[in-house]
Amino acid sequence: MQHHVLIVEDEPDIAEMIKMSLENNGFHTSHVDSIAAARVLLGSEKVDLALVDWMLPGGSGIELVRFLRKNEVTKLLPVIMLTAKAEENDVTAGLDAGADDYITKPFSPRELNSRIKALLRRSHAALDETLQTGRLLCNTSNHRVSVDGKTLALGATEFNLLQFLMSRPERVFSRAQLLDHVWGPGTFIEERTVDVHILRLRKALKPYQLDSLIQTVRGAGYRFSDQD
Repeated sequence: MQHHVLIVEDEPDIAEMIKMSLENNGFHTSHVDSIAAARVLLGSEKVDLALVDWMLPGGSGIELVRFLRKNEVTKLLPVIMLTAKAEENDVTAGLDAGADDYITKPFSPRELNSRIKALLRRSHAALDETLQTGRLLCNTSNHRVSVDGKTLALGATEFNLLQFLMSRPERVFSRAQLLDHVWGPGTFIEERTVDVHILRLRKALKPYQLDSLIQTVRGAGYRFSDQD
């Protein structure tokens, strides 16, 4: 799978060097030169990792990282900060804001590629797990859901919906939030599509008396809970 890396850098020469290096190593890239442009792109495209420069027009990269961490869609997005600031206090500020890694200018393209690949491996490893609630198991590595050892026949969307909700128990998500997280940001489909897939998921769980795990919160959305 070709990973999509967003480059947020206002110096054209540096941005072009990064872009060429990453694309030569098999990455798909997008480049923006401001915080405002980064927000627009992240609202319309799926991004696997962001490279964020410290000094940007209209604000600092620190502000963008804080925004990403507060946003439900991007709060888990891997972020590497790029900067000429190498003092310990600067490094600490970047990491405290929510950056996953920090690389100082000047840097070699080889080092940057290695850092990106390592961070992507860690991020995917964190998702490679088995979620369990009572008799219900959801294996995120082989995309199988089972109850009492019996595999359930779920479509890809129902699986992704269950995985997302199970990994965040007791939290209520609106239809719009579920569309962003499960279908992807910028997806132009009706919110009632979520209801259809919720019904299908409940139908698959009902023979095992587990359909009540997917709860409707009137006026708010849906949640996964084993509490009545």
